Amino acid sequence: MPLDFEFLHNFTGTANWYRHSVSPTILYTDGAKYVADSAGAYWLLDYIALAQCSAAAVRKEAFQVWRLDVKGGGAALSCEDGNGRTILTLTVPVTDFPEPGIELWCTNKTILLPTEY
Repeated sequence: MPLDFEFLHNFTGTANWYRHSVSPTILYTDGAKYVADSAGAYWLLDYIALAQCSAAAVRKEAFQVWRLDVKGGGAALSCEDGNGRTILTLTVPVTDFPEPGIELWCTNKTILLPTEY
């Protein structure tokens, strides 16, 4: 099933939390799981989860806005502090994630859709 951007608005809150397999202190919600399943984008959850451990600037932010901006066959993944200040930018050289991309949030070690907050 392809990613349906309109369907994302149906995720308000979550019934389930899933533990990230590589970084087990990180959880993700039903909405984040839907994105990963539908777009084949568990790699996106991996980028976010691993940044919590490997990037000090990311780790110190309790609330993070993650934006995947897809153009052509590649993308830029950026993390902001919630006040519009970019604290990390990563290049994704090749992706088949649908344009224009997506925004996910990470707070309290949980990755979620903005509508689930």
